[in-house]
Amino acid sequence: MLWLKAFHVIAMVTWFAGLFYLPRLFVYHADTTDEPGLARFEVMERRLFKLMTIGALATIGLGVSMIVEAPGYLRMGWLHAKLGLVLLLIAYHVYCHRLMRDFAQRRNHKTAKWYRLFNEVPSLLLIAIVVLVVVKPF
Repeated sequence: MLWLKAFHVIAMVTWFAGLFYLPRLFVYHADTTDEPGLARFEVMERRLFKLMTIGALATIGLGVSMIVEAPGYLRMGWLHAKLGLVLLLIAYHVYCHRLMRDFAQRRNHKTAKWYRLFNEVPSLLLIAIVVLVVVKPF
């Protein structure tokens, strides 16, 4: 179980690294107007999204493996709250993909300021998830 947990945390760090950086790329992409710059951001975003998706899938797979290994955790309220936040994180990840496609098709209508605010969402989710897992308040 400890090996699963260790690799779960490593995968989660990989996932969050992408979730923190991809929206930051969107900030810069939204302010870019030259064709070479636009193309460069599209490549960077696409490559980063692939890596962070691997981290996401590994995080989810290892998390499911831990639940299968110790199903008693499903009776704990903090885990239900954590899983709810993970679902929000997955929705955020999917929405990032949509935003990336919009940029690639030159359909972005959001400002760099909007992306700066959007970039804070994973930080808030990370704080809440870590507090739930470490403190186990209920």
